[in-house]
Amino acid sequence: MKLKQLSTFLLVADTRSLSRAAVASDTAQSLVSRQIAMLEAAWGGRLFDRTGRGMALSDFGKRMYPEVKRVVDQVTQLDATASDAAGVLTGTVHVGVLPSLSRQLLPRLLSDMLERAPALRLHVLEGFSGTLDEQLASGRLDMIVVNRYGSSALRGEDVLGKVDTFLIGKAGRPELAGETTPFRALAGLPLVLPAAPNGLRSTLDVLSRRHDVPLEIVMEVDTATSMKDVAASGHAFTLLPKTAVAQEVAAGLLGASRVASPGIRRTIALSLTRQRQLSDGARLVASRVRVLASALLAG
Repeated sequence: MKLKQLSTFLLVADTRSLSRAAVASDTAQSLVSRQIAMLEAAWGGRLFDRTGRGMALSDFGKRMYPEVKRVVDQVTQLDATASDAAGVLTGTVHVGVLPSLSRQLLPRLLSDMLERAPALRLHVLEGFSGTLDEQLASGRLDMIVVNRYGSSALRGEDVLGKVDTFLIGKAGRPELAGETTPFRALAGLPLVLPAAPNGLRSTLDVLSRRHDVPLEIVMEVDTATSMKDVAASGHAFTLLPKTAVAQEVAAGLLGASRVASPGIRRTIALSLTRQRQLSDGARLVASRVRVLASALLAG
């Protein structure tokens, strides 16, 4: 049994896909599959169930996951401690980022880290807030940048900025002609939104009941890219912050109008893991995320 096999097991479990695990590890999919098969043969049990939605941990795999995670984390921490003691920041820092910020934040973060700590590796998971919260709570991520709906972040989180929510659709649609769109005007519009449970969906449900505005959700998707693609087709609208569609709006592909009366305000927050002590490298990344994301949101 090798550390590589254990790390591959964790990666497949986290991504729920052999192909995504192969891309993330820059390894052939056949080799990823072989590593899993070798573990299963060594342990005498099936680690994954192959489903229509990807690779799901079997009961045996769920039992083994925390044990494998503990071993890999200990080895990783050992390497980080040795590197920190030598004055060189190395190892991998696991960061979760909202889809609405990833396109603009990640290139800036990578450029910054290549200059400040070139031996440090970033592993980034893009996802909606609910998914990122789960990954942080499980110890799979060192930090996350997430949405909190309302005026404040959770206790212990750093507020990076606040953004408004916009109605997004194909450029030129008359519904987007005004600078703002009243919330009541969303009634009857075909909407493509993230699947529940989701912070935006919960907020919309509350506002819909409070203001007696029925919402027509025609499609649920799990990525911001799909939300934008459907909106650009002209068949539906979506709801996103302006940062998520800045390039598409500038290119004339999408139009945006701020939702008002009431508006939907998002607080963007940085949350750090409480499952373990952050390495010096992770603390550096967190400090740079605070600076870069705050500047991005302020702009």
